[in-house]
Amino acid sequence: MNTQLNVVDVTYARTGASVNTDAMGMREMQQRVFAKRDAQHLLIKAPPASGKSRALMFVALDKLYNQGRKKVIVAVPERSIGASFSATNLTDQGFFADWEIKPEHKLCTPGSSVGKVAAFIKFLEGPDATLVCTHATLRFAFERIAPDAFNGTVLAIDEFHHVSADIEVNRLGALLRDVMNGSDVHIVAMTGSYFRGDSVPVLTADDEAQFTPVTFNYYDQLNGYEHLKSLGIGHHFYQGRYTDAIGEILNLDKKTILHIPNVNSGESTKDKIEEVGFIIDSMGEYIDTEDSGIIRIRRKDTGQILRVADLVNDADQKKRAETQHYLSTVASKERDGVDIIIALGMAKEGFDWPFAEHALTVGYRASLTEVIQIIGRVTRDSPGKEHAQFTNLIAQPDAATDEVKYSVNNILKAITASLLMEQVLAPNFTFKTKTGNDDAPKPGELRIKGFKEPSTDRVKQIVKTDLNDLKATILQDDTFAKAAAGSLDPEVTNKVLIPKIIRERYPDLSEAQVEEVRQQVVVDSVIKNGEIREVGDKRFIKMAEKFVNIDEIDINLIDSVNPFQRAFEVMSKSVTPSVLRIISDAITATRVEISEEEAFALFPKIQNWAKVHGRKPDVRTDDPTEKRYAEALLFLQKRKQRHLAEQRATQMVNES
Repeated sequence: MNTQLNVVDVTYARTGASVNTDAMGMREMQQRVFAKRDAQHLLIKAPPASGKSRALMFVALDKLYNQGRKKVIVAVPERSIGASFSATNLTDQGFFADWEIKPEHKLCTPGSSVGKVAAFIKFLEGPDATLVCTHATLRFAFERIAPDAFNGTVLAIDEFHHVSADIEVNRLGALLRDVMNGSDVHIVAMTGSYFRGDSVPVLTADDEAQFTPVTFNYYDQLNGYEHLKSLGIGHHFYQGRYTDAIGEILNLDKKTILHIPNVNSGESTKDKIEEVGFIIDSMGEYIDTEDSGIIRIRRKDTGQILRVADLVNDADQKKRAETQHYLSTVASKERDGVDIIIALGMAKEGFDWPFAEHALTVGYRASLTEVIQIIGRVTRDSPGKEHAQFTNLIAQPDAATDEVKYSVNNILKAITASLLMEQVLAPNFTFKTKTGNDDAPKPGELRIKGFKEPSTDRVKQIVKTDLNDLKATILQDDTFAKAAAGSLDPEVTNKVLIPKIIRERYPDLSEAQVEEVRQQVVVDSVIKNGEIREVGDKRFIKMAEKFVNIDEIDINLIDSVNPFQRAFEVMSKSVTPSVLRIISDAITATRVEISEEEAFALFPKIQNWAKVHGRKPDVRTDDPTEKRYAEALLFLQKRKQRHLAEQRATQMVNES
């Protein structure tokens, strides 16, 4: 069994800035949102626990009192999240009005969809101002009303990443477009993870252009906390059944949310109830179950009593509902209310347990969005919580089984999820072109020789609000995952693959703009992944296995570095050499096909390689770089032969 190594380790300054409030009771993020309150369509990208629900209340009340809006509809993805928008006293903190909502307009309660839709339509026709419902209720209601029924309203959509630009299959996306085109609706869209797990954009470029974005990044949020000082993200590899390995990584001294695998996944034993039983046995001896549904267990190591919530067993819906109610009313406010929550498909987005310190997730999750949401459960600020940890328990590939491809694919996805979080959680830099007669750089500013700064408002907007979303798109690309693992030359990754993804994501950009965005992505990624050391008054950054003076870096040096290689280096230290060889072989077996762009980009390197070695690269070699060069050379030779054949054919036609 291997020890855990973190891919991400970030330490924060605990400035208190993100949790302190102003004279109107607003935190830093809420102040930014309120400053844009006049926008008709507002897109709020901010992490869990930053206060998005209250930010909506401030903006919605201003639209009701000062902007002529008559009604506010808040739609949430699941009923449990509706509690975030309950009646709230805001005037005591200095705001001009309170958020009020009548019981009959709280539609996140048990009951039929027919009854909810009737209440929704009655609300639209009545005098009251605020309503909270689920996405499903909103969709069902829209089947019975025309888009212009939303005239005069504010429509707030929480967890906005549930929307998709693919309106053929996403009814919420279709509804949004119809309402935007068919009414004067004001929209407030809120999300902590703007990218979807299926790589489909949330909005089309044209629709997104109608929104005013407000971005508050994870680093701003976590650096501005009072208590949380550090965050780690890592992997723990196991062989055999995960239930046999869980005891080695489950720290019973930490408040933990344990997400077991979906029953359809390769990691599942296919008996979720039995899995929970194994997990409980690994903790200690069962004592009893309280009326709240909380299970009491006597720890086998210390004899202390553990309080465990089981959200997996759904045989008794009434009992599970009581457990959920206890977690939302008691455990969310009392530190000793619960110690460990075991969940399957629950306790993710919108789930509020501020004392949670460790998110332990078995198996790779289906999307980056889900991983971000799970990590968000432990990044809430809470007294006594200095460190938060996310651990992904992943099966090691075993060459003796048929599951190698599945296991390697999961490992690649888990690593790329960590890479994205490393980018999201690190401090931001501002990059400028180094000219030779520059002033001293400002704090957080780096000067780079040959760097192309954003030249248009469009590129500036992408850099300011979309960079993490773009990195998510890049990291979710299957070809890129293999490239990041080292099966492609870094310059091909940076100069061919990344620009291709940028063009697909932003088809409106010119080639010059694509290059500006590309440089921003690559530079930002390399710098954030690089180890920085200070020696005297100089700073050095580790790139391509050597430390370089930050004052002397240039764009060519940065382009020679695989921006995401370090995560795979960490992984190589946490698995055995034989397992690493299995992973490498599996990646090679499904290698990236050579493209014309890559082959041309590699040709100067192939020529140089041949001069140094006195021969052409051999496709049968074990050296992955030489093998790639040989494949590119074969591609170019076949292309040349085809071109000559076409020329001869054309010549024969002309001569005849």
